Amino acid sequence: MLFHRKREASAEGAETAGAAQEPVPEKKRKKRLRWAQRRAVPEEGLERFQEYLETYSKNRNHPVKILCSFYQGKQAKLAKSAFFLVLQRSPVWVIPIVTSNIINAATTRGADAVEVILFNLLVAILFIIQNAGSNYMATKEYASVNRSIEGSLRNAMVRKLQQLSIMFHKEVQSGRLQSKIMRDVENVTELLNQVFKTLFFFALDISVVIVITLRKSPVVFLFFIVVVPFAVLTMRAFRKPVNEKNREFRSEMEHTQGAVAEMLEMIPVARAHGLQEVEIGKMNTYLNRIVNRGYNLDLINALFGAVNWVVFQAFQVICLAFTGYLAVKGKISVGEVVLYQTYFGSLVSQISTLVNIYPQISKGLESVKSIGDIMGETQVEENHSIVPLGTLKGAVRFVNVDFKYPGSEKWILNDFSLDVKPGESIAFVGESGAGKSTVLNLLIGFIPPVNGKILIDGINMVNLDLNEYRHQIAVVPQNTILFSGTILDNIAYGLQDVSEEAVMEVIREVGLEDMVAKLPQGVYTQLGEHGDKLSGGQRQRISIARALIRRPKIIVFDEATSALDSASEKKVQEATNRMMEKCTTFLVAHRLSTIRNADRIVAMKEGRIVEVGSYEELMEKKGYFYELKALQA
Repeated sequence: MLFHRKREASAEGAETAGAAQEPVPEKKRKKRLRWAQRRAVPEEGLERFQEYLETYSKNRNHPVKILCSFYQGKQAKLAKSAFFLVLQRSPVWVIPIVTSNIINAATTRGADAVEVILFNLLVAILFIIQNAGSNYMATKEYASVNRSIEGSLRNAMVRKLQQLSIMFHKEVQSGRLQSKIMRDVENVTELLNQVFKTLFFFALDISVVIVITLRKSPVVFLFFIVVVPFAVLTMRAFRKPVNEKNREFRSEMEHTQGAVAEMLEMIPVARAHGLQEVEIGKMNTYLNRIVNRGYNLDLINALFGAVNWVVFQAFQVICLAFTGYLAVKGKISVGEVVLYQTYFGSLVSQISTLVNIYPQISKGLESVKSIGDIMGETQVEENHSIVPLGTLKGAVRFVNVDFKYPGSEKWILNDFSLDVKPGESIAFVGESGAGKSTVLNLLIGFIPPVNGKILIDGINMVNLDLNEYRHQIAVVPQNTILFSGTILDNIAYGLQDVSEEAVMEVIREVGLEDMVAKLPQGVYTQLGEHGDKLSGGQRQRISIARALIRRPKIIVFDEATSALDSASEKKVQEATNRMMEKCTTFLVAHRLSTIRNADRIVAMKEGRIVEVGSYEELMEKKGYFYELKALQA
């Protein structure tokens, strides 16, 4: 089967999707058509993408280096953010000095005490007022940097996922990949935000406290620096368990998100077989695991925070007593007691904040590693682009092709050779597991042969630009793949300069004109997720129309009529027959009657070609194909 086989249930019988919708005005119809024609994603951000790839390949086990690399090219904005952050933070340093001056003036009652109080009050008010503007500007500058990193990181991941091989996507749950793109990137963004601001404020506060305290009282300064070793020891004591619990929680969350995605797809099947309780029980197992992991994570984080609070509050009280003692002895003034206590409180607060966000830092760094699993993934589809293809003619030749999946001992194809002329139609038949869909996957380039070669217009496929090649072919998989857009969007997906008339022409070719005519919005009718507003046969014909509108030189049908009723199958068969006259056609079908008009039928068994010939020739021969046909009689 082509693509990744995901469990999917067909919602048959929705014959008049969106019947309650209003007709679309002509102006809006044209606007929507232009939007549909621009659905192809432009090649943007390639330079930034390459930087991410190089960063992850060099520093895959060093998440801090990866974090620093995110800021490349954004130094100017960071400098502006830092400037406004200094202004934003300045009241924290100025107000304790003002408070100390006012208290000293009030206690000494000098001749200029009132003037000192008023002057310090004015200074404090000015610094407080400017905080609103500087806070806004600091947020504006840094948010633009952070959100830019968030967007470019998600874009890079999407681009990498598009480059990874089909084999990779078969092995990894889509729900886990969604978690990496959304949840892990969000964690990294929050990490960057917390680390930048917290570390910056910490460095500023430490610098100010050191300068002022060392200048006023070296004894108090020596007392302050005792706190730092305790903060470091606390962080080191909890680092390993916090890292482990975050890793366990993230991994369990990814597994559960993948299971939830599968459960949602299986709802129609579970409902049809009365298996709701089975699915509920299975999901409860996953959800309970998350509860347990989350509970353990909460406990270690709570203990981490509680210990930090106790340690730093105790030192703050000790600082108050120590500076009070110095004031009694006449070493410092009463105002300076308040000054040092406030500075020490600020210092403790910053250290405590730094220590308390360590679990979040750990979670963010774990997300960096999780993203690195994707960005550093080596299962990339090879695309050598050595020989230009030009305009595809449609000649295909398989030469002694062998194939087996990595890690498997079973050969799916054995010495497979087949020569196909341009415009010829080839149908593959055989029992399940005979290798039919594998041949089609090789032809599309989803998987490379282990031995042998595939020639396209005489050019070895490994030397082609696969994108250039695929732009000139079309594929109709067995599992219909539609998205939640309009009928026109789904048919014209990825194409530009496609007129509504061209879309209507292929709709008539696949026999959907009657259904579209009944819809108030016609081809602009919105489909539900996976096209669930349509019947299975209607969805399949839209998928076929998507292939036909490309007017390909090679078209691949993998059991494309398997979900159709007899009337729909006949219409699709007529469209398929017309396509056979225009391009090279490859078909796989279980209903052997649907391939009667193929130029040649290739009967396969256990990865080998058993018989080749027209329908009439194979029926007269009364061999393997004849036996298969007799089983369906």
